[in-house]
Amino acid sequence: MPLPKISEARELSDEKLAEEIIAVKKELFQLRLQKATRQLEKPHLFRHARHRLAQLLTVESERKRAANQAAKEQE
Repeated sequence: MPLPKISEARELSDEKLAEEIIAVKKELFQLRLQKATRQLEKPHLFRHARHRLAQLLTVESERKRAANQAAKEQE
């Protein structure tokens, strides 16, 4: 199972991006819960979820930075 591509995250709208971040955080919580109760069968899912969360947060911060830069240029 390959890791998700950041280009997929960049195609999302701002609302969908925020929803996806919340969904991945919930998924990570569930994986940690499964690990703690020794029910986790696929430990590689941790890496995929963390990788996806990092991509989504990166795209979000890029957009915020770009909006701040545009606001400063208009002043």
